[in-house]
Amino acid sequence: MDNKSIATVLYETADLLEIDGQDSFRIRSYRNAAQAVENHSEQIKDIIAEPKRVLAISGIGKGMLVNLQELFKDGRLTVQAELLEKYHPSMLQLLKIQGLGPKTISLIWSAYKVSDVDGVEKLAREGKLRELPRMGEKHEAKLLKAIEDFRRISGRFLIDAAETEAEKLTQYLAKFPGFDKITPAGSLRRGRETVGDLDILVTGKACVSEAQREKAVQYVAQYLPLMDVIGQGDNKISFRLRSGMQVDVRLLPPESFGAALQYFTGSKAHNVALRQRALKMGYTLNEYSLADLETENPVAGRTEEEIYAKLKLDYIPPELRENLGEIDAAERHTLPMLITQDDLRGDVHMHTVETDGKNTIEEMAEAAKARGYKYMAITDHSKNLAFANGLDDQRALAHIQRIREANQQNDGITIFAGIEVDILADGELDLSDDVLAQMDLVIASVHSAFNQEPEKMTERLLRAIENPNVSIIGHPTGRIQLRRDAYRFDMNAILTAAAKHKVAMELNSYPDRLDLNDVHLRQAKQRGVKIVINTDSHHTSHLEKIRYGVLQARRAWLTKEDILNTLPAQKFAKSMKHQ
Repeated sequence: MDNKSIATVLYETADLLEIDGQDSFRIRSYRNAAQAVENHSEQIKDIIAEPKRVLAISGIGKGMLVNLQELFKDGRLTVQAELLEKYHPSMLQLLKIQGLGPKTISLIWSAYKVSDVDGVEKLAREGKLRELPRMGEKHEAKLLKAIEDFRRISGRFLIDAAETEAEKLTQYLAKFPGFDKITPAGSLRRGRETVGDLDILVTGKACVSEAQREKAVQYVAQYLPLMDVIGQGDNKISFRLRSGMQVDVRLLPPESFGAALQYFTGSKAHNVALRQRALKMGYTLNEYSLADLETENPVAGRTEEEIYAKLKLDYIPPELRENLGEIDAAERHTLPMLITQDDLRGDVHMHTVETDGKNTIEEMAEAAKARGYKYMAITDHSKNLAFANGLDDQRALAHIQRIREANQQNDGITIFAGIEVDILADGELDLSDDVLAQMDLVIASVHSAFNQEPEKMTERLLRAIENPNVSIIGHPTGRIQLRRDAYRFDMNAILTAAAKHKVAMELNSYPDRLDLNDVHLRQAKQRGVKIVINTDSHHTSHLEKIRYGVLQARRAWLTKEDILNTLPAQKFAKSMKHQ
């Protein structure tokens, strides 16, 4: 289990304990431990065998150490399992609905013994929730809207959550003798921003005979995070994880692995177009092979590369397989040289302990150097974000000085002094222009008043773009995936203005944002707007999330020439000042 998975278990346990009405100190201990694990720079799995190192983590006591040891030994936490048995796992789904916290859920349970979304919705429609303390007709209406929103996004998972589940399952499958290749397919492999379910393809000696496949399927069915088996056959098993994610594991002979990987990676539209091309060339293409149409003899199937080559196409990276012109480009040999992580020379959106980050300037710099970056920027929040301890003019100037000093003392990386300044409701920035002018770069972001009319929001963003101190518009649409829709504005007008004023757009790599998305990134490229790929890191461990932003850039057909932070430090610095 990685730190995020452990923290999820601890957070869920704390919520269940609160629903159960248990001691507040005990509840707080689980939440504190969850936060400590989530923010710890080392993976707990790497130090669990050394109790003193685990106990050295602030927020982890002897009792919590025992819980962590149980998690790694048994793959479960007894206290959580007992609470889930008492209330049913569906209680965890209720916690995902906005406006339904543990205390409200506890009230509903006490009054009606309801622990699932359908049951709560029924109570709300019947007007029964308004009878409970601290509830009313308006609260009931808001709850129904929240349930509607939940159903709209239900069954989708952030890409990092899907990737974590795929990695854990891959590690488990790799222990079975005779499995040689284990590869996630589907929307995860294509880098989609959210994932509906997981397709895991497996090949090797254990996938050849019926008897071997039967043993392999039985092994998969023993996977501890598995909640229930949906179905299984000769070469496939489908099951649901505790998170609600559905997983399909397919066992394939080596000669069909490439064909299956191509087929199950998708997208459906790409596959339909590819099959039509195959038919025109006298072949038939399916998940088993590319075969001669008349003789039915396979001509390719072991690898994707040989299938595309046989169809007279350059190999098409999975991120491009959306039937958006990639097949024609592959035929003409004009597919772009897509951006890679190795092309990036810096990450210029990160926060420190000066505001709401968890690490110092120096710690962030060391983490950035460890990734091979040549430069970085500290961009703490400005004063409008009071809950994040945002900087006013005076503190911002002092912070610039500290960053400059850290830069002088730190060899091997350039540390730029920046700020993430708030775009206020009227388009004004919440720090003075005199202070902003002293920054190496300024990221301007919207953090409030999301419900403005589209015209008003457009004017607000245009005013920020026109400020000569602004270098980048941060997370430009403001969406939080699976939780909050993008605010409404005229994207064309914003991109036109950005191109005119040489203001870059951010591709925020944090998985719950991935903002801009691939569609908007393509629009930006068409209008000549440059992109900066950042992580918005609040902890050193967040820097690795840059790969999710790179995936979205690749889906948008972007190359290193489209991305400003592929430039050397001096050229990048000039681009931030519109030079």
